[in-house]
Amino acid sequence: MEERFFAQFIHCYFIAFGVIIGGTIIGSMGSFFTGDAPVSSITRLAQSLRIWAIVAAIGGTFDAITKFEKVLDGSTIDVFKQILLIIAAMGGVKSAILILSWAIQQEIE
Repeated sequence: MEERFFAQFIHCYFIAFGVIIGGTIIGSMGSFFTGDAPVSSITRLAQSLRIWAIVAAIGGTFDAITKFEKVLDGSTIDVFKQILLIIAAMGGVKSAILILSWAIQQEIE
């Protein structure tokens, strides 16, 4: 695999990580300013941002679908790379949720 793929792999991880951490912190600040409970807001936002973090990290859904279409052309390495990028994004989401659950001392499911 080429060096560019490894850079993209790391970017996917940290983009998904940043979407979860940034979205929950900024969203909970908004809840605090409006008088809602910020901790319950963090858990709710972390749960709802999971799929969006993965989509943002892999660059949108249409690009992923076109990569999966290449199986019909016989290019399985592109599909394998795309699966690895999705796994990296899922790892970033899981890491961010783990850090948030440690910070607020509650389980985020």
